[in-house]
Amino acid sequence: MHILLLTSIYLSAALWGTLFLMPQQTNAARAFYVFGDSLVDSGNNNYLVTTARADSPPYGIDYPTGRPTGRFSNGLNLPDIISEQIGSEPTLPILSPELTGEKLLVGANFASAGIGILNDTGVQFRL
Repeated sequence: MHILLLTSIYLSAALWGTLFLMPQQTNAARAFYVFGDSLVDSGNNNYLVTTARADSPPYGIDYPTGRPTGRFSNGLNLPDIISEQIGSEPTLPILSPELTGEKLLVGANFASAGIGILNDTGVQFRL
């Protein structure tokens, strides 16, 4: 458990260092796809039958719209910040009806709170 925590801290520090220490690029990234759990979920669970939801206050109170978005944070999450740094729009949840056509080609967020690699992972969140 401690190794996992230390690895997560190291990778987060390396990512932040890379984002803020690299020179600004003139070309925007071509595509940005996100995979993960609640730390990077941008609202996929709003489209699932689950109790793991972030669709009510206090979630979203510091987000630009001031409303809950499905992100498990009170504002922007790490993929939102990365999107800003690379000059693209925040990634939409893969389950969002707004994510069609050209929008899918420039990025999508596949993250979902309670996700895991085992079939029994997240069973407590099912309705």
